Amino acid sequence: MSSGSAKLTIERQGHVMVLTVDEPATRNALFGESFFQSFEDMVTEANADLHIRAAILTGAGLAFSSGGNVHEMQDRQGMFGGTPNQIIEQYRTGIQRIPRALNRLDVPLIAAVNGPAIGAGCDLACMCDMRIASERAVFAESFVKVGIVSGDGGAWFLPRIVGVSKAAEMALTGAMVDASEALAMGLVSRVVAPDDLMAEAMKLAEKIAQNPPQVLRWNKRLLREAQAASLDSILNMAAAYQALAHTTEDHTEAVAAIIEKRAPIFKGC
Repeated sequence: MSSGSAKLTIERQGHVMVLTVDEPATRNALFGESFFQSFEDMVTEANADLHIRAAILTGAGLAFSSGGNVHEMQDRQGMFGGTPNQIIEQYRTGIQRIPRALNRLDVPLIAAVNGPAIGAGCDLACMCDMRIASERAVFAESFVKVGIVSGDGGAWFLPRIVGVSKAAEMALTGAMVDASEALAMGLVSRVVAPDDLMAEAMKLAEKIAQNPPQVLRWNKRLLREAQAASLDSILNMAAAYQALAHTTEDHTEAVAAIIEKRAPIFKGC
Protein backbone atom coordinates (compact mmCIF):
# COMPACT_ATOMS: atom_id res chain seq x y z
CA MET A 1 0.00 0.00 0.00
CA SER A 2 1.02 3.63 -0.49
CA SER A 3 2.76 5.32 2.44
CA GLY A 4 0.49 8.35 2.15
CA SER A 5 -0.06 11.24 -0.18
CA ALA A 6 1.54 14.53 -1.11
CA LYS A 7 -0.46 17.71 -0.65
CA LEU A 8 -1.46 20.43 -3.10
CA THR A 9 -2.46 23.66 -1.38
CA ILE A 10 -4.61 26.17 -3.26
CA GLU A 11 -4.97 29.89 -2.55
CA ARG A 12 -6.67 32.68 -4.44
CA GLN A 13 -5.13 36.10 -4.82
CA GLY A 14 -7.54 38.23 -6.82
CA HIS A 15 -7.87 36.70 -10.29
CA VAL A 16 -4.88 34.39 -9.68
CA MET A 17 -4.90 30.87 -8.26
CA VAL A 18 -1.67 29.91 -6.47
CA LEU A 19 -0.93 26.16 -6.29
CA THR A 20 1.80 24.80 -4.02
CA VAL A 21 3.11 21.24 -3.88
CA ASP A 22 3.62 20.96 -0.13
CA GLU A 23 5.39 17.75 0.89
CA PRO A 24 8.66 18.85 2.57
CA ALA A 25 9.48 15.39 3.94
CA THR A 26 10.06 14.11 0.37
CA ARG A 27 11.13 17.41 -1.21
CA ASN A 28 7.71 17.68 -2.83
CA ALA A 29 7.54 14.24 -4.39
CA LEU A 30 4.43 13.58 -6.47
CA PHE A 31 2.44 10.67 -5.06
CA GLY A 32 -0.84 9.57 -3.55
CA GLU A 33 -4.48 9.22 -4.59
CA SER A 34 -5.65 12.40 -2.88
CA PHE A 35 -2.80 14.36 -4.47
CA PHE A 36 -3.71 13.25 -7.99
CA GLN A 37 -7.38 13.92 -7.25
CA SER A 38 -6.53 17.44 -6.07
CA PHE A 39 -5.16 18.32 -9.53
CA GLU A 40 -8.33 17.07 -11.19
CA ASP A 41 -10.51 18.97 -8.73
CA MET A 42 -8.47 22.15 -9.21
CA VAL A 43 -8.87 21.98 -12.99
CA THR A 44 -12.62 21.47 -12.69
CA GLU A 45 -12.88 24.43 -10.30
CA ALA A 46 -10.70 26.77 -12.37
CA ASN A 47 -12.36 25.93 -15.69
CA ALA A 48 -15.80 26.64 -14.23
CA ASP A 49 -14.87 30.02 -12.73
CA LEU A 50 -14.16 32.89 -15.12
CA HIS A 51 -13.02 34.95 -12.13
CA ILE A 52 -9.83 32.84 -12.27
CA ARG A 53 -7.73 34.20 -15.13
CA ALA A 54 -4.25 32.81 -14.36
CA ALA A 55 -2.57 30.28 -12.09
CA ILE A 56 0.89 29.79 -10.58
CA LEU A 57 2.36 26.41 -9.59
CA THR A 58 5.33 26.26 -7.20
CA GLY A 59 6.86 24.06 -4.51
CA ALA A 60 7.08 24.55 -0.77
CA GLY A 61 10.50 25.01 0.81
CA LEU A 62 13.71 24.72 -1.20
CA ALA A 63 12.55 22.29 -3.92
CA PHE A 64 10.04 22.57 -6.74
CA SER A 65 9.61 18.78 -6.86
CA SER A 66 11.90 15.79 -6.47
CA GLY A 67 9.65 13.76 -8.77
CA GLY A 68 8.63 10.23 -7.85
CA ASN A 69 8.71 8.99 -4.28
CA VAL A 70 11.97 6.99 -4.17
CA HIS A 71 11.00 5.35 -0.88
CA GLU A 72 7.92 3.90 -2.56
CA MET A 73 10.14 2.80 -5.47
CA GLN A 74 12.51 1.04 -3.07
CA ASP A 75 9.68 -0.65 -1.17
CA ARG A 76 7.70 -1.33 -4.37
CA GLN A 77 4.67 0.42 -2.95
CA GLY A 78 2.07 2.73 -4.46
CA MET A 79 2.44 2.97 -8.25
CA PHE A 80 5.62 0.90 -8.19
CA GLY A 81 4.33 -2.34 -6.71
CA GLY A 82 2.74 -5.43 -8.27
CA THR A 83 3.00 -7.17 -11.61
CA PRO A 84 3.89 -5.30 -14.82
CA ASN A 85 0.21 -5.21 -15.79
CA GLN A 86 -0.70 -3.81 -12.40
CA ILE A 87 2.01 -1.15 -12.67
CA ILE A 88 0.69 -0.07 -16.09
CA GLU A 89 -2.75 0.47 -14.59
CA GLN A 90 -1.31 2.21 -11.53
CA TYR A 91 0.51 4.72 -13.72
CA ARG A 92 -2.65 5.34 -15.75
CA THR A 93 -4.75 5.83 -12.63
CA GLY A 94 -1.92 7.51 -10.71
CA ILE A 95 0.61 10.10 -11.79
CA GLN A 96 -0.65 10.21 -15.40
CA ARG A 97 -3.78 11.87 -14.06
CA ILE A 98 -1.73 15.05 -13.56
CA PRO A 99 -0.74 15.66 -17.23
CA ARG A 100 -4.22 14.65 -18.37
CA ALA A 101 -5.78 17.09 -15.91
CA LEU A 102 -3.42 19.96 -16.75
CA ASN A 103 -4.00 19.36 -20.45
CA ARG A 104 -7.67 20.19 -19.77
CA LEU A 105 -6.84 23.37 -17.82
CA ASP A 106 -8.09 26.38 -19.77
CA VAL A 107 -6.48 28.90 -17.40
CA PRO A 108 -2.89 29.98 -18.28
CA LEU A 109 -0.49 28.25 -15.87
CA ILE A 110 2.93 29.58 -14.80
CA ALA A 111 5.52 27.35 -13.13
CA ALA A 112 7.49 29.28 -10.51
CA VAL A 113 10.43 26.89 -10.19
CA ASN A 114 11.94 27.70 -6.81
CA GLY A 115 14.50 24.90 -6.62
CA PRO A 116 15.33 21.46 -7.99
CA ALA A 117 12.82 20.09 -10.52
CA ILE A 118 13.90 16.48 -10.89
CA GLY A 119 12.42 13.66 -12.98
CA ALA A 120 8.65 13.95 -12.74
CA GLY A 121 9.23 17.36 -11.14
CA CYS A 122 10.93 18.54 -14.33
CA ASP A 123 8.03 17.13 -16.33
CA LEU A 124 5.54 18.89 -14.04
CA ALA A 125 7.20 22.21 -14.84
CA CYS A 126 6.99 21.33 -18.55
CA MET A 127 3.25 20.71 -18.24
CA CYS A 128 2.82 24.41 -17.46
CA ASP A 129 2.42 27.06 -20.17
CA MET A 130 5.31 29.23 -18.92
CA ARG A 131 8.24 28.71 -16.58
CA ILE A 132 10.08 31.26 -14.43
CA ALA A 133 13.09 29.96 -12.50
CA SER A 134 14.88 31.00 -9.36
CA GLU A 135 18.66 31.22 -9.68
CA ARG A 136 18.67 28.19 -7.36
CA ALA A 137 16.59 26.06 -9.72
CA VAL A 138 18.06 23.03 -11.44
CA PHE A 139 16.33 20.68 -13.86
CA ALA A 140 16.96 17.02 -14.65
CA GLU A 141 15.11 14.57 -16.87
CA SER A 142 16.79 11.99 -14.71
CA PHE A 143 14.68 8.84 -15.05
CA VAL A 144 17.61 6.87 -16.49
CA LYS A 145 19.50 7.51 -13.26
CA VAL A 146 16.98 5.38 -11.37
CA GLY A 147 16.63 2.83 -14.15
CA ILE A 148 13.20 3.81 -15.46
CA VAL A 149 11.60 5.89 -18.23
CA SER A 150 9.50 9.03 -18.01
CA GLY A 151 6.13 7.57 -17.12
CA ASP A 152 4.28 10.87 -16.89
CA GLY A 153 4.65 12.28 -20.40
CA GLY A 154 8.07 13.92 -20.34
CA ALA A 155 8.93 12.41 -23.73
CA TRP A 156 5.97 14.37 -25.14
CA PHE A 157 6.37 17.66 -23.26
CA LEU A 158 10.14 18.22 -23.20
CA PRO A 159 10.94 18.08 -26.97
CA ARG A 160 8.16 20.57 -27.67
CA ILE A 161 9.86 23.06 -25.36
CA VAL A 162 13.60 22.60 -25.93
CA GLY A 163 13.69 20.69 -29.24
CA VAL A 164 14.33 17.03 -29.98
CA SER A 165 18.13 17.11 -29.75
CA LYS A 166 18.34 18.86 -26.39
CA ALA A 167 15.50 16.77 -24.99
CA ALA A 168 17.36 13.61 -26.04
CA GLU A 169 20.53 14.89 -24.37
CA MET A 170 18.68 15.58 -21.12
CA ALA A 171 16.72 12.30 -21.14
CA LEU A 172 19.58 10.01 -22.17
CA THR A 173 22.22 11.46 -19.83
CA GLY A 174 19.97 12.40 -16.92
CA ALA A 175 22.34 15.31 -16.33
CA MET A 176 21.46 18.39 -14.28
CA VAL A 177 20.75 21.67 -16.07
CA ASP A 178 21.18 24.84 -14.04
CA ALA A 179 18.97 27.91 -14.33
CA SER A 180 21.23 29.80 -16.72
CA GLU A 181 21.44 26.84 -19.13
CA ALA A 182 17.68 26.33 -18.82
CA LEU A 183 17.21 29.95 -19.90
CA ALA A 184 19.59 29.58 -22.84
CA MET A 185 17.78 26.49 -24.17
CA GLY A 186 14.30 28.00 -23.72
CA LEU A 187 13.23 25.66 -20.94
CA VAL A 188 12.43 28.77 -18.88
CA SER A 189 11.60 32.27 -20.09
CA ARG A 190 13.38 34.14 -17.31
CA VAL A 191 15.61 33.63 -14.26
CA VAL A 192 15.25 35.79 -11.17
CA ALA A 193 16.71 36.09 -7.68
CA PRO A 194 15.17 33.56 -5.26
CA ASP A 195 13.52 36.25 -3.14
CA ASP A 196 11.93 37.78 -6.24
CA LEU A 197 10.50 34.58 -7.76
CA MET A 198 6.92 34.67 -6.50
CA ALA A 199 6.64 38.42 -6.97
CA GLU A 200 7.78 38.07 -10.60
CA ALA A 201 5.43 35.13 -11.18
CA MET A 202 2.56 37.11 -9.70
CA LYS A 203 3.45 40.14 -11.81
CA LEU A 204 3.25 37.98 -14.95
CA ALA A 205 0.02 36.34 -13.78
CA GLU A 206 -1.58 39.70 -13.10
CA LYS A 207 -0.46 40.99 -16.49
CA ILE A 208 -2.20 38.02 -18.08
CA ALA A 209 -5.25 38.49 -15.84
CA GLN A 210 -5.79 42.03 -17.15
CA ASN A 211 -7.17 40.51 -20.35
CA PRO A 212 -10.67 39.14 -21.08
CA PRO A 213 -10.96 35.77 -19.32
CA GLN A 214 -12.86 33.90 -22.01
CA VAL A 215 -10.52 35.07 -24.77
CA LEU A 216 -7.51 34.07 -22.66
CA ARG A 217 -8.89 30.54 -22.52
CA TRP A 218 -9.61 30.41 -26.25
CA ASN A 219 -6.09 31.60 -27.03
CA LYS A 220 -4.63 28.94 -24.74
CA ARG A 221 -6.75 26.24 -26.41
CA LEU A 222 -5.48 27.35 -29.84
CA LEU A 223 -1.86 27.20 -28.67
CA ARG A 224 -2.41 23.79 -27.11
CA GLU A 225 -4.20 22.28 -30.11
CA ALA A 226 -1.63 23.75 -32.53
CA GLN A 227 1.02 21.41 -31.08
CA ALA A 228 -0.60 18.45 -32.82
CA ALA A 229 -3.13 19.76 -35.35
CA SER A 230 -2.70 20.74 -38.98
CA LEU A 231 -2.64 24.37 -40.12
CA ASP A 232 -6.06 23.99 -41.73
CA SER A 233 -7.52 22.60 -38.51
CA ILE A 234 -6.13 25.47 -36.47
CA LEU A 235 -7.34 28.06 -38.98
CA ASN A 236 -10.85 26.60 -38.77
CA MET A 237 -10.71 26.52 -34.99
CA ALA A 238 -9.39 30.10 -34.90
CA ALA A 239 -12.20 31.29 -37.16
CA ALA A 240 -14.79 29.70 -34.87
CA TYR A 241 -13.31 31.25 -31.74
CA GLN A 242 -12.95 34.59 -33.51
CA ALA A 243 -16.63 34.58 -34.39
CA LEU A 244 -17.45 34.01 -30.73
CA ALA A 245 -14.95 36.64 -29.57
CA HIS A 246 -16.35 39.35 -31.85
CA THR A 247 -19.77 38.96 -30.24
CA THR A 248 -18.63 39.28 -26.61
CA GLU A 249 -19.20 42.31 -24.42
CA ASP A 250 -15.50 42.15 -23.47
CA HIS A 251 -14.51 42.72 -27.11
CA THR A 252 -16.81 45.75 -27.30
CA GLU A 253 -15.32 47.04 -24.04
CA ALA A 254 -11.73 46.46 -25.20
CA VAL A 255 -12.26 48.44 -28.42
CA ALA A 256 -14.09 51.24 -26.58
CA ALA A 257 -11.31 51.47 -23.98
CA ILE A 258 -8.65 51.83 -26.69
CA ILE A 259 -10.59 54.57 -28.46
CA GLU A 260 -11.40 56.35 -25.20
CA LYS A 261 -7.83 55.95 -23.89
CA ARG A 262 -8.83 54.33 -20.60
CA ALA A 263 -8.33 51.03 -18.81
CA PRO A 264 -10.87 48.38 -19.81
CA ILE A 265 -13.11 46.58 -17.35
CA PHE A 266 -13.71 42.97 -18.38
CA LYS A 267 -16.56 40.84 -17.06
CA GLY A 268 -16.05 37.56 -18.90
CA CYS A 269 -19.10 37.93 -21.08
